[in-house]
Amino acid sequence: MKLASVLTPLSTENMRLAVQCGVEGVVTRYPGPTLDDLLQVKQQIENQGLQLFAVEGYLPIEKIKTGTDDDGSELQAMKELIGHLGTAGVPLLCYNFMAGTDWVRTQVDAPERGGAKVTAFELKDARQAVSLSSPSEVITSTPIQADELWVNLERFLKEVIPVAEAAGVTLVMHPDDPPLTEFNGKARIMNSVEAFERLVSLVPSDRNAICFCQGTFATMGVDIPQTIRRLGKHIQYVHFRDVRGTADSFAETFHDNGPTDMAAAIRALKDVAFTGPIRPDHVPQLDGEDDGEPGYTMLGRLFAYGYIRGLLHGTDSVE
Repeated sequence: MKLASVLTPLSTENMRLAVQCGVEGVVTRYPGPTLDDLLQVKQQIENQGLQLFAVEGYLPIEKIKTGTDDDGSELQAMKELIGHLGTAGVPLLCYNFMAGTDWVRTQVDAPERGGAKVTAFELKDARQAVSLSSPSEVITSTPIQADELWVNLERFLKEVIPVAEAAGVTLVMHPDDPPLTEFNGKARIMNSVEAFERLVSLVPSDRNAICFCQGTFATMGVDIPQTIRRLGKHIQYVHFRDVRGTADSFAETFHDNGPTDMAAAIRALKDVAFTGPIRPDHVPQLDGEDDGEPGYTMLGRLFAYGYIRGLLHGTDSVE
């Protein structure tokens, strides 16, 4: 496995701190529509001794999800992005199929250990939900049904997976966060293990794969090590985090302070021969970080790097 990270901001200081903690590569958000946009970010990262493992977030894909990409501009942008990733040698594109929003929370300052602040979600408070992909984003409420989303997803995959195969790029689907059956009038479909098995069967290809966001799968109520073994070879990217609660009521935790057996999860990933990027996902905000982006501040991420590296070493086979 390769320890990876999102860095916000993607500053020289943060990249140096990541390297010093043993991080090998970075995941970055959509850099822009041109190859030069991508190459500039890639060079910035490589200048600090890191690799660019994946692009995820802020993708031009919303109309594709809702079936309203009438002129095909978003589909063309996604195909061009996949081609650019192939040209630049970036192996992964992480996307989701949550229509109308991205990951949402109803609280960004729930208390964790020692007064650290974490994000949380209460379905009963969903009218106050905040889209954490873009806090200023308006969460739209135009309805869409599950069967429509599946049709739109299959159409999308049939268009882009051949492009990904030619480019040598793997698309990895992130689960719905929270993994509800619907949110704000819109159905959600990537909310169960069975849904991910359906996903990879829609267009069978090594390039049609899974981002195993461990915290989201945990809120589905599944056994994490068992699910890793079940999805096996389709897992090509891991968001490593933990939560306490269920899909309609949960809070993030420190990596070492949740209910999941994290060492057992790492052992399961090793059992299925996962060798791709694994990154700490949402982390607590520690003292002095109140101005930072909820879930993506740096001090909690430094703690997570050490914790994950300790698990990786501690679960090595002993001869």
